[in-house]
Amino acid sequence: MGAAGSKLEKALGDQFPEGERYFGLENFGNTCYCNSVLQALYFCVPFREQLIEYYSNNKNPADAEENLLTCLADLFLQISSQKRKTGVLAPKRFVQRLKKQNEIFRSYMHQDAHEFLNYLLNELVDILEKEARAAKSDQENSLKVANGPTTISSNGLIKEPVVTWVHKNFQGILTNETRCLRCETVTARDETFLDLSLDIEQNSSITSCLKNFSSTETLNAEDKFFCDKCCSLQEAQKRMKIKRPPQILVIHLKRFKYIEQLGRYKKLSYRVVFPLELKLNNTVEDADAEYSLFAVVVHVGSGPNHGHYVSLVKSHNHWLFFDDENVEIIDESAVQTFFGSAQEYSSNTDHGYILFYERLDAGRSNTS
Repeated sequence: MGAAGSKLEKALGDQFPEGERYFGLENFGNTCYCNSVLQALYFCVPFREQLIEYYSNNKNPADAEENLLTCLADLFLQISSQKRKTGVLAPKRFVQRLKKQNEIFRSYMHQDAHEFLNYLLNELVDILEKEARAAKSDQENSLKVANGPTTISSNGLIKEPVVTWVHKNFQGILTNETRCLRCETVTARDETFLDLSLDIEQNSSITSCLKNFSSTETLNAEDKFFCDKCCSLQEAQKRMKIKRPPQILVIHLKRFKYIEQLGRYKKLSYRVVFPLELKLNNTVEDADAEYSLFAVVVHVGSGPNHGHYVSLVKSHNHWLFFDDENVEIIDESAVQTFFGSAQEYSSNTDHGYILFYERLDAGRSNTS
């Protein structure tokens, strides 16, 4: 990327952000699904900083077991500590570890970027939770040794959930409310999420997709709800609401749909407008959670089983286009070209697939 790198440096000139690094990632045959997501996560600044901090504090080469978390941290540290401002790196160690751990990603077939993101975040959470529990167990054992027998252990009670820094960035809470239409009792069940998968419609927007996600559904006929108060199956109304929005809101647009008549998945090239600034209006705990778009993973291609992934990233008020080894600066208005196609048959096959929004809190923003 020598020429492209110097071109990018030239384009940014004096505006090249102090200490920032813009590196393309080498593609190992079919790893664009991985590269596009890694770039989006790298420019999720709070996540990047916490990952590198975690790695610095826990780096013990003598007995450290290599896992996806250490490989990811090592890659991010490698990028951020480069002497050059631009260039290309090969995420070989990370990709080898990924393939070793999950056979889905071993083949040379086209992989799904959302499936990869989901797997990666859940794997990081698992590793951090295990480490936190092991540390707590060691602490309790040393207390027992020091103080003799004690009731400090959990006595078989359900373990308290561990809240990791991955949770603090990406986890939100949904509440599933079901209202019995006979006795009016509302049953609410909370569930956590690391990303939201939204159904899409032609010529729609993220706001309307979120409204549909939270719309009321009537449960009747064969789908009746068992009401504990009535002790029987009853007609009910059900709705899903965002109870607590996350710091980083990841939205996955369901662009691949199984079509019964075709007997296969089809890509929906629908035009779905995603704004640079997003307001969540229907949340329970925060009436006006506001977000700013900082990354988009784009699927390029007309079908689900082939194609390519690229990513758009906002860094220090500049938008950058990452296509494996190539990185270039783009105009903010160019983001709109990835909304999708207004007509079903269009030559434009570059469609926004995963959106990354950061919550706008006072005094803290990724895009400053």
